[in-house]
Amino acid sequence: MNRADNAAGQLGNAIGKGILAGIAGTAAITLSQMIEMKITKRKPSQAPVKVASQITDVKPVNKQAKEKVSQEIHWAYGTAWGIARGIIGLTGLKGLPAAAVHFVTLWGTALVMIPKYKAGPPITEEEPQAIAIDALHHAVYALAAGFAYDALDSGR
Repeated sequence: MNRADNAAGQLGNAIGKGILAGIAGTAAITLSQMIEMKITKRKPSQAPVKVASQITDVKPVNKQAKEKVSQEIHWAYGTAWGIARGIIGLTGLKGLPAAAVHFVTLWGTALVMIPKYKAGPPITEEEPQAIAIDALHHAVYALAAGFAYDALDSGR
């Protein structure tokens, strides 16, 4: 086996573990959001559908379809972000440092994309409580995905 085959195998391994970690992170953020929405009485975010509608030019036809599409996008997006955690793992970072890099990358992207696609206001126009809640949810995702990735990667 040559070095290139080994590198491709390591990348594929990291992506696969990252996808599984992304599923774990998405489950964790979903639970976190459900608990928070029960406490705060906040309605589910329409940001996933708004962004996807602009990128794909596909618009749900009714409220039920909008909720279904929103959940599908939420799970696909969260699962895909697990790939980033896998790539971070290839650098040798683990634990909290890797989760911190993942969090900054994930939340930073959201802070740019949501206002860019007019799916929400820029962070400078948000209330401090809304910023803290959003940061908390993304931290829950990054920690859960990181824990899952590190657990999957511990046997290599």
